Amino acid sequence: MHDQLSVDAPVAGGISERATSSSDVPVVEVLSAEKIYPNGTRALDPVSLSIREREFITLLGPSGCGKSTLLKMVAGLLQPSDGRLRWWRQGFDAVGTEGRKLVFVFQDPTLMPWARVEGNVRLPLDLAGTSRESAKPRVDAALKLVGLDGFGTHYPRELSGGMQMRVSIARALVNEPDLLLMDEPFGALDEITRNRLDADLISLWWQRHLTVVFVTHSIYEAVFLSTRVVVMAARPGRVMKEVIIDEPHPRTDAFRVTQRFAAYCKELTELLAEASAGGGPAPGKSPGASR
Repeated sequence: MHDQLSVDAPVAGGISERATSSSDVPVVEVLSAEKIYPNGTRALDPVSLSIREREFITLLGPSGCGKSTLLKMVAGLLQPSDGRLRWWRQGFDAVGTEGRKLVFVFQDPTLMPWARVEGNVRLPLDLAGTSRESAKPRVDAALKLVGLDGFGTHYPRELSGGMQMRVSIARALVNEPDLLLMDEPFGALDEITRNRLDADLISLWWQRHLTVVFVTHSIYEAVFLSTRVVVMAARPGRVMKEVIIDEPHPRTDAFRVTQRFAAYCKELTELLAEASAGGGPAPGKSPGASR
């Protein structure tokens, strides 16, 4: 009953539908941004990447390739050592203005164990000074979106790992984001739950017209979810190649058993083998895009 995210029409007074028109407006531009830590470790070579409105971008690569570092720079949680980023063609101060909201979903649910589900979901609104009366319909709408209506009074310890991740996603959605950043949120879940949440997430992205940047180690997850996969190589972290997943949306589990799905997986498997062996373009050179 609660194994799927709901993508029904929004609840009155809750999360609203977004416009249906699309555009090529860059939501985020990464402009030759690199990251070198004070101890001299080069986590990320100069990276240039444009993320357009309503794309579902997946960062894929071996451990240590800088996926999470790049995602945290996009979130404004890390500053580049050199280069710069722009959000909606402006500085980071553009984030938070009307229609320019971003949220970050971490690898773990990071829930407050002493608070009930509704309190965890309401946290961003509490921090923004929203009254509980005004917040309630938005919390209820977010919980309904992730299939957890009726679970608002439960504590996190009473939920499964998959349900806890749904609470984390509901907490992100309660702010009605335009840009959703997700750092391998389903990596710790079993394959059946992970596949189900992937299918739910892609439906939610499609119907809510979100822009998503998603980090994963899973080739299968990357192919199923993405409009574009950015393959990264390590030591130092850098963008190696981009692969466009030119398949219609919304996608269902039927896509997973097609020859096209297998072909994309084969291509990415070969690219990851090359990335793990230290392949990829030399620093300063732009990666090619296939498809």
